[in-house]
Amino acid sequence: MHIRGRYSWLLRPFFVVFDLCVINIFVFLFFNFNDQDLYFFDNTFWNNKHLLFILYTIVFWPLSSFFLKFYNVYRFTSVPHILSLLIKQLLAYTLIMYAFIGIFRSIDVQAFVTFKYLMVSFGIIGLGKIIGYYGLKKYRSVLDGNIRRVIIIGKNSGAQELERLFKNNKELGYKLLALFSNKQDEGITGTIEDSFQYIEEEEGIDEIYCAIDELTEKDVNDYVKYASMNRINIKFIPNTKKLFSKRLKTDYYNYLPVLSIQEVALNNNLNRFIKRAFDIVFSLLIIIFFLSWFIPLIAILIKLESKGPVFYKHIRNGINYKEFTCYKFRSLAHNTDTNYEHVKEQDSRVTKIGRFIRKTSVDELPQFFNVLKGDMSVVGPRPHMIPYTKAYAKKIDKYNFVFRHSVKPGISGLAQVKGYRGEIKNDEDIINRVKYDIFYIENWSLFLDIKIIFETIVNILKGEKKAY
Repeated sequence: MHIRGRYSWLLRPFFVVFDLCVINIFVFLFFNFNDQDLYFFDNTFWNNKHLLFILYTIVFWPLSSFFLKFYNVYRFTSVPHILSLLIKQLLAYTLIMYAFIGIFRSIDVQAFVTFKYLMVSFGIIGLGKIIGYYGLKKYRSVLDGNIRRVIIIGKNSGAQELERLFKNNKELGYKLLALFSNKQDEGITGTIEDSFQYIEEEEGIDEIYCAIDELTEKDVNDYVKYASMNRINIKFIPNTKKLFSKRLKTDYYNYLPVLSIQEVALNNNLNRFIKRAFDIVFSLLIIIFFLSWFIPLIAILIKLESKGPVFYKHIRNGINYKEFTCYKFRSLAHNTDTNYEHVKEQDSRVTKIGRFIRKTSVDELPQFFNVLKGDMSVVGPRPHMIPYTKAYAKKIDKYNFVFRHSVKPGISGLAQVKGYRGEIKNDEDIINRVKYDIFYIENWSLFLDIKIIFETIVNILKGEKKAY
C-alpha cells in the first residue's frame, strides 16, 4: 500500500511480514518436511527443512513480489488489478515452491496437498489485501485519515474532472485545498500567479496537479523547482477532450531521447491466446446453454409481428479494418432502404418485440457466433457500420481512430458500460467512445474483461438510457 502519513510507511513492510508468516505457518500445518532426511547436509541446523524453507522464502518471496510489483497497490488501484496481482504472485510462488522441492529431491509431497496449501495461503493473503484496501477506504471516508492535501492549477476539462473526482470520492482520501486559474469562474481561489504565494504560505501540501496546457514554460519550471525543494509530488493533467495514450516509449541513443510506439498488452502472443481461449469457452457456454433454446423462441416472436428474416446481417469493420458480416436479431420493420440510418429514440421503424430486445441488448446475442468464428471478441471496441466508420474518422485524430481497429471488436466494451453506446449525437460522444476504447486496449487484462461483462449485465438489469 502506497500512502503518505506519519505511520503509513509501515504498511507495506507489515503486509510483507504478514504474507511471509502466512505462507510459512501453513507449511508447518500442511507438510511434514522434517520427517524426511536431506542427504545434502549432515549438519543438524541445515537438516531442519522447515527452517531451510523459511530462509528460502525470506529471500525469494520479496524478490518475486518486487519484480511483479505485488505490493504496488495505491488508493486509485482497482480491485480487478489487485486480483490480477494475486494471480501473478500465486503463479510465481508456485514455481518457487516446486523449485524448493526439486532442489531437495528427497522431499516427497503430494500434489493435492501442495494445491490445498497454495489455495488456503493465497486465500488468506488475498483476503488480507482486500480487507486492507477497503479498510483504508473507510478510514479515509469516515474518519478523515490518510488524507492527501492537494491543489489544482488550471481549469481545463481534465482539471474539472479531477476536481469532481476529489470532491465526490472521499474514500480516495484527497482534500482539495484550492483551485487556481486565470479563467474567471466559480470556485476559483485565485490566479495562477496567486498560487505561488499560496504555496509558500500553506503548510502540508502533498501534491500539486497542473493543467499543462494553461501554463507557460516558466510556470512549469517554477512549480517543478518548488515541488523538488519541498518534497511535494507534482503531476500534470492533459485536456480530456484530447486523446491521450501511453503508446510512446522513450529510448536513449547515447544521450538523445527517441520516442517509439510500444506494443500494447493485448497484442502480445500470450495475451492474445488467453483472450481467444476465454472468448471460445464463454461463447460456447452462451450458445449451448442459452441460445440453443432462446433463438427458436425469439424467432417465433419476431416472425409473428413482422415479415422478414429473423437475423439482421450487416457489414462492419473488424480488426485492421477487415470487413465481416455481423449478426443481430432483427428489431426493425424490414426495409433495406433504412439499414444505414442510426436508430433514434421513439424510432417508428422499431417493432414492439424489437423495442424489448434493443432495450435489454438481447438483439446483440447472435454476435456470439461471430465470436466463435473469430471475427469478434466478447469484449472490445464496438464495431461501426462502414459509412459511420468513415464519418467518425473525420472527427477524430486519424492515428487514434486507426488504433482502436488494431484489435477485434467486441459485443460489449468499456465505452459502452461507461454510457457511450448507441446513437452519436455530438462530437463529444465519439471522442469519449474512442478514448475509452484506447484505454481498454492499452490496459487490457482478463480481469478487466470479466469486470466489463459483469457491468454489462448490471446495466442491462438496471436499464440503459441510450438502449433504444
